[in-house]
Amino acid sequence: MHRCSNSQQQDWNVSEKEVSIYLILTSVSHMDFPKIVEGGLKQMLELLGDDNAPFDVHLIGGFSDASTKVVRSSGKKHIKQEGYSYPLCCKIVEVLHKSQQQFHLRSFCVLENNTTTDSLGNALPVIGGFVVQTSSGVVMPASFDMNSRCPDEVVRRIRVSVCSYDPTWQGRLLETYDTQCDVFRIAPACWMPDWADIASSLNQLSDSEVLMQCSTSPAAEPPHFVENERRIWKYLINNPDWEETFPKHKSRVFHRASDGSWSRY
Repeated sequence: MHRCSNSQQQDWNVSEKEVSIYLILTSVSHMDFPKIVEGGLKQMLELLGDDNAPFDVHLIGGFSDASTKVVRSSGKKHIKQEGYSYPLCCKIVEVLHKSQQQFHLRSFCVLENNTTTDSLGNALPVIGGFVVQTSSGVVMPASFDMNSRCPDEVVRRIRVSVCSYDPTWQGRLLETYDTQCDVFRIAPACWMPDWADIASSLNQLSDSEVLMQCSTSPAAEPPHFVENERRIWKYLINNPDWEETFPKHKSRVFHRASDGSWSRY
């Protein structure tokens, strides 16, 4: 979601002509479960400010992974949707509708609007990634290779998995990138030593078994899904003690270097 910020307007004099520069405040989140939506939306709004200007909202990514089943109860026929995207999208729309904040829904690229099929009939998302042009707020489809993942990717992936056990993050979105400071700050996360044993067992699976056991949509995963999972498991095997990754329970902080790369602080 994003909006133009009048509070951060700057006036420049160029050739005796006044030019107004508007900054686009943008917040992007990845939500997987309905239970995170209400708290996550509140968290995003708090970061974007408290004035009453409406937000442009773009819902992108979820596809029709659900199968429709007919359920009969008390002599009546009911339609039941099974899957992940449908209840998640319903919850997001419900929370937006109930909010006192004004929203303009600009993109609704989810469910049937974002679904295609492969030669075997498996449902796939049309758009799985996007970029936001922060100078204009324009949203465009995008794909990302392994070199565009930003710093500490494996640790960040592990933190997503273990944060559900951390009461600090219950009902909250993980905050990672500080826009104003241009800093990646990966908050500490802990894992049990036996995760190394679990990771070792999982790493013995074949690629097809990894897809079936570790993905909710095996046919829709990108080519590097299995490789990413194995990188996570190898890290846990080599680093069973989380305090080696987060000494003294300190965050891992990365600043942008002069050449555009990321440097650990």
